[in-house]
Amino acid sequence: MSDPKHIPVVPLHRFLKHSLDILKNPLPFHHRNFQQKGDTFQLNIGFRDHVVFSRDAGFLQYVLQKNQRNYTKSPIQTVEVAKYIGKGLLTSEGALWQQQRKLIQPAFHKKQLKLLLDKIHAAIVVEIEKIETNTPYDIFPLFNDLAFQTVAKALFSGAISEEQIDRLQEITENGQKMLVRELRQPYLKWYFKLSGKLAAAIDYSKEGRKIVQQLISDRRNSDQPQDDILDMLLEARYEDGSTMDDEQLIDEILILFTAGHETTSNALSFTSQLIAQHPEVQSKIVEETTQARAKAQGDWMLFLKEATYTKCVLEESMRMYPPAYFIDRINYEDDEYNSLIIPKETNLLFSVIEIHNDIRFWGDPEQFRPERFLQASANEFSAHYFPFGAGPRMCIGNNFAMYEMIMAVTTLLERYEIQTKSTPIEITPLITLKPKNAFLTFCNRN
Repeated sequence: MSDPKHIPVVPLHRFLKHSLDILKNPLPFHHRNFQQKGDTFQLNIGFRDHVVFSRDAGFLQYVLQKNQRNYTKSPIQTVEVAKYIGKGLLTSEGALWQQQRKLIQPAFHKKQLKLLLDKIHAAIVVEIEKIETNTPYDIFPLFNDLAFQTVAKALFSGAISEEQIDRLQEITENGQKMLVRELRQPYLKWYFKLSGKLAAAIDYSKEGRKIVQQLISDRRNSDQPQDDILDMLLEARYEDGSTMDDEQLIDEILILFTAGHETTSNALSFTSQLIAQHPEVQSKIVEETTQARAKAQGDWMLFLKEATYTKCVLEESMRMYPPAYFIDRINYEDDEYNSLIIPKETNLLFSVIEIHNDIRFWGDPEQFRPERFLQASANEFSAHYFPFGAGPRMCIGNNFAMYEMIMAVTTLLERYEIQTKSTPIEITPLITLKPKNAFLTFCNRN
C-alpha cells in the first residue's frame, strides 16, 4: 500500500503516545489532529498500516454517492463485525449485498411498517411504565431495553420470551465490548488470540445464533401468521423463487437486532437529555402530540405525519450526537478528490460528528435548535447531514427508527416531565456514540 500524496501525516509515535487516551475516547485526539492538519489527515497506526481520517463533507458525499462503485466497506465491518453477527446487509458487499438488499427492502416499506406500529407502541408503553419518578434515573438502560424490546417484538411478535430477549441482548453487548477492544488496541491482537479472549467471545456469540435458529424453526412449524418482520422475511423470494436459507436468515436477524436497537437507544438517550435542558421544547412536543392524536384518531401513520416538530427535535439531536459517528470505506482503485491522491485500498474513516458540528455548515452547531430542520427545505442539509448514511448503502431501517423514536418521545412526554441538573452531556464513543452518566428525573405530568 503506497502512502497517500498531499495528505498530512500524524506519525506512529504520536498515536502510541496517546494510545491509552484513545482507548477511552478517541474523539479529542482526532479533533486536535483536524485542527492542526486540516479536514483530512493520515494517522499511522503501525509501521505499515495507516488510516485516512476526514471531516470533508464533500469527500464523504463523493465516496457514498458520486463514486460509490469504487468504494467498499472496510474490514471493520466486513470482517471484524461480521465474525460476531454474520454476513448480512450491514456486513456484506458486492453481489451478496445487492441480492439481500433487494430481497429485504420491501419489509421496510411504509405500508409494511404500518402493520408493526401497534406492536412497536405496545413495547414502548411497557418499558416507559417501568420508570421510577421523582428520583435521578439512569436513562440509558431504559432506552437500551426499550429499543431491544421494540425490535424483538417487531421481529417476532409474542413468540420470543423475555428470557430469550435478555440473553440476546447480553450476547450482543458482550460481542461489542470485545470488538471495541480489538479496534482500539490493534497492537494487542496477538494477546487477544493467544489468551483465548477472542475465541471465547466468538463462541459466546454462537449461543445467540442458536436462540434465533429455534425461533425460526418454531415459526416454520406454526400455522399462525404474525404479520411481523420474521413472517415477511420467511415469505420473501429471490428472483428464482427460492427463499433465504436459515443461516442467511439468522445473519440478517442478528444484524437487525444489533443495528436496530443500538443507534435508536443512543439517539433516544441524547434526545431526552437535550429536551430535559429545554423545557420549552418539551411543551411544544406535548402540544403537538395532543393535536396530532386528536387529528389522527388512532391512525398511527397519520399521527407520525403530523408530529413534524418532534421529528425535527430528533433530527437535531442526531446532528449534535450522531449515534453512527463515523463511516468507513476502502477504495478498489486509485482515486482523486480535490487534488487528494487516494491510492487503492486506502482505509478511510469519515467523522460524522465533526461534520455535524462544523460551524461552516451549521452556523451555531453548539446550539440545540430543532427549528433549523423545521424551516429547512427538503435537501438543504443533505450535503452535510448523514445520520443514516447516504447513497445506496443508506440504512434500510431509517423509517422504522424514526417511527419508533417519535412514538417513544411523544409517549414519554405525555406521561412525564423531564428534569435535569445543568451538567454537560457526556459521551462514550464505542462502535456507536453512547451516552455516559445520563441521569434524569421524571415527574408525573399533571
